[in-house]
Amino acid sequence: MANPNSSSVTTTPPADEPGSKGLADLVGPALVASLTLGLAPFAPEPHIVGKLRWVLGGAVGMGASDWFDLVMHGSPWVLLVAAVVAKVRSK
Repeated sequence: MANPNSSSVTTTPPADEPGSKGLADLVGPALVASLTLGLAPFAPEPHIVGKLRWVLGGAVGMGASDWFDLVMHGSPWVLLVAAVVAKVRSK
């Protein structure tokens, strides 16, 4: 039986306390995600490059799944840029 005085909810420390993870601490994981998920599949060219070319060419013929694909392959890059900016601003 659980102790009624103990709390089973864990709390995370605020971002300014030691041991907390802020956006600036995610540069490494964001870089790994960008180089793997953000570029996959790698051949014949990274998928995100093809999608960006398509968008820059007017996005003619892009369906909902193509836009979703662009967001999924682009989100690691957005996270990486945000983490690098946060890291630079924190110094």
